[in-house]
Amino acid sequence: MVTELVREGAYPEGERVLRPDFKTPRSEAFATTLSALYGKLLVVMGIAFPMAEVISTYIPPSFYEGFYLYLYIGSMVFLLYMYAALLRDRSRNAPDTVVTKSDSSSSQSESDSCSSRTERSTATAAHVPPQYLGKRLSLGFALTSRTHHYGSFYLRMGAVAFGIGSMIYSGLEFGQYWELERNTNCHNVLLALTPATRMAFIFIQMYFIFLNNEMKVYKHKIAARFGLMHMVGTNLSVWLNVLVQETKHEILTFYDPENKTIGLSHRLAFQKAFASLATEVPPSHPAAAHLRVPRGLKGPHHIFECRRTNIMGSLVQDASPFLFPCTIEYSLICAAILYVMWKNISKYPSKDVAEAIAKARILEGLAYKKSPHLYSVDCARAHKGLFFGIFVLVLTIISLILFFVLVSKKDYATLAVVEVNLCELGLYAMTTIASLAGMVCVRNLKYDGNRNLELDNILLVGAQTGMFIYGTFTIIGGHFTIEKNTILILVTALSSLVQTTCQTMFILDASRRSAKTPEQLRKKPGREIVTFLLVTNLAMWAINTLEKSRAESHPVQLHFYGLWAWTIITHVSMPLAIFYRFHSTVCLCEIWKRAYKMKPAYM
Repeated sequence: MVTELVREGAYPEGERVLRPDFKTPRSEAFATTLSALYGKLLVVMGIAFPMAEVISTYIPPSFYEGFYLYLYIGSMVFLLYMYAALLRDRSRNAPDTVVTKSDSSSSQSESDSCSSRTERSTATAAHVPPQYLGKRLSLGFALTSRTHHYGSFYLRMGAVAFGIGSMIYSGLEFGQYWELERNTNCHNVLLALTPATRMAFIFIQMYFIFLNNEMKVYKHKIAARFGLMHMVGTNLSVWLNVLVQETKHEILTFYDPENKTIGLSHRLAFQKAFASLATEVPPSHPAAAHLRVPRGLKGPHHIFECRRTNIMGSLVQDASPFLFPCTIEYSLICAAILYVMWKNISKYPSKDVAEAIAKARILEGLAYKKSPHLYSVDCARAHKGLFFGIFVLVLTIISLILFFVLVSKKDYATLAVVEVNLCELGLYAMTTIASLAGMVCVRNLKYDGNRNLELDNILLVGAQTGMFIYGTFTIIGGHFTIEKNTILILVTALSSLVQTTCQTMFILDASRRSAKTPEQLRKKPGREIVTFLLVTNLAMWAINTLEKSRAESHPVQLHFYGLWAWTIITHVSMPLAIFYRFHSTVCLCEIWKRAYKMKPAYM
């Protein structure tokens, strides 16, 4: 979708092909600041509207749906405007075009786009074939250089997968509208229009993110700044809205277990355990148990009955623990990618920079031209880590199956918690040792401090916050309930924090390293460890997705913090923790592929 255009001819002295939108840095800085404030306002409104509906009993259902329609429609209009402008610029430059290269059909963009290669101005004319001498770069609306990238192929494939889950979630919400009772406050056409529009927005944005992984904007910069910031605000607002709605529904479901429209058999054992724990409150605090149960019960029940009733409501209720993290993770990926795009809206390049980019890309195409239908994988020095990781993954899956079988039985619920914590503790210990050993193994590889990994670092460190939030609150709860034999929960949470820290340090270091000698290329130091960590992160992703994402799966923390607090903690932290495991796998895939290759100087 992103096309490079090279054309013959020289620039007239002092003249540019296209006129920039801004003539002074001051006006450009003003537009940047104004667009940032606009995005902040959207995010604040995105959290205020759903929170106000939950907190107040006087706000009618779906009073803020028009705001989300504005977000979705505005984002789609901006994307259509960008594509129209891009096609118009292409048609204008088409007669002068000599060389055209599409990134969307190039396997190189798939295999080497995780870390952008810095274009070297040392690519002189002596290295360029004679037929390409004198060619210059046409500066169109959307032009790419490898100095900026917006997500590896694996990350964009993950965005597509999460986008599909988010579209399914929106489709089920759309289906609920047709079961609402007519002639009531529940029957609001916006309840159908908003999820349908969200589905269209997710699809169009998914198409844009997947194909335009290296886009730079040289024209229409005012529209690009406000449009990209509008999309960032839209994704963050969707994230916050889904977070608030799912937290509210889980709390109300727990308080209303006898709701005949929704099957809650898997929750009953924990509700009984929660009730028995609540009776153990010391007499010196007679109000503690009372305050923990009825808080916030007044008001929101009619919203729950509107949206989650009958067949479709039951389906949404059962599927939402698995689908709503998809919406959060999709929104997180898109918001980060769009923010980096907004931040890197390009200044108008000089003739020398344009020529250097053109020559380097021509050299790259000549040296690394591949068939788009061929993709080779070198699995040398990886089989031990692969099969040991698969063995650990199988044991983890067996442990999760035992947990879900035992946890539904009242007499074995405690045993289930002990069993799954022992599994997690062993997994964290092995991966911590592997991360430390990996840092030792790759220390002699060449370190490239100039490699542009801004997007990957933002996503990795930002998602790690979820692991820290969950682990810290678990440690606090385990410490103050240690007399109830919760030492295992405390140790497991501490191990999780240590493992996350060590693994993040290893990924941030190894992602900038590559082989520098034929000996390193042959031995591939640390590749077995990278392979093992790649597979075990899938195992930890399964634990976070299937077991930890449910607040009622942890009765000790549920009793210590109370239903409201622990449910909010879980719903805020777990989607980020799930995404951390996914993105760690993405980064490890790129390390596995790129760290053990030798590239020419200009790559």
